[in-house]
Amino acid sequence: MKIHIVVPITSDSFNELIAQEARSFLGPDVEIDVSCLTSGPASIESFYDEALAGPGIVSETVQAAAAGADAVFITCFGDPAVPAARELVDIPVVGGFEPAVATALNLGERFSVVTVLENVVPMISGLATRMGIRDRMASVEVIDTPVLELHDGDALLESLAKASHRALDQGADVLVLGCTGMLGVAAALQSRLEAERVRVPVVDPTGASLGLLLTLQSMGLKPSRRTYMPPPDKERTGAAGA
Repeated sequence: MKIHIVVPITSDSFNELIAQEARSFLGPDVEIDVSCLTSGPASIESFYDEALAGPGIVSETVQAAAAGADAVFITCFGDPAVPAARELVDIPVVGGFEPAVATALNLGERFSVVTVLENVVPMISGLATRMGIRDRMASVEVIDTPVLELHDGDALLESLAKASHRALDQGADVLVLGCTGMLGVAAALQSRLEAERVRVPVVDPTGASLGLLLTLQSMGLKPSRRTYMPPPDKERTGAAGA
């Protein structure tokens, strides 16, 4: 199986780290390719960033499918341009939110998302409402750290632990990391909470997303053409792959 990972930012500085993270969840028989955008935002932390990233995400997805990818992971918790990409390719495409939340709902009654900034809270709330699971989301907690500053592992773990306890106070049974840039900390956070006698699962969105793609591929499932219909044929200036 060949999975292509689209990093929806304009820098390739995270590509190798993301590839390493992905390999930790996959077997040796899965091939991974990683690409970033040639234009768009440095990170996605607002609806505006999401809109700017959309054309590049769609273009990278179309190119990946044409090059023989069996599935595409758009590595952002906000699921940017996922529906649009599904309209244009005949392979599974996922972002970080839907797979992570679906996993969480199988592990407990209510979940909380621990994410980066207040700016993304409305985005996450909107995605939960769209999925129809808003009443099972206990809260969205923020660590007040921009995506591009998540490189300090110790500081990140400390901030996540504090936010996790706030989430638990709100009634969360499961914790979901609300940014795919929180690399390699899910297991450490879960272990830390267990040491404090708090036994709750911590869902890594990258692991959940890649696991879902493996399942979809093994079952031969693709996006429904009753939902993700090919766009009508018309002129589109600057369109990516349409």
